[in-house]
Amino acid sequence: MPASVDGETYYTTSEACKKGGIGKSTFLRWVKAGIIEDVSHADRRGWRLFTEQDISRIEAEATKIRRFQLKASKRRLT
Repeated sequence: MPASVDGETYYTTSEACKKGGIGKSTFLRWVKAGIIEDVSHADRRGWRLFTEQDISRIEAEATKIRRFQLKASKRRLT
């Protein structure tokens, strides 16, 4: 359940990832790979706290369309 502090609403990692349309492991992998920036808020336990802006960044990355160039296979289909 989101918490409200000084007029700002904060979400846990699970809540933010669910709202953003990804899994926690995907979020952590993206942060580690530098695909998205980690959040800047944490509670006293050190757990990440997400704002609506953080969730918007996750949604933007999750819905991004990338174009891949397929390489021709060297093997022949028989």
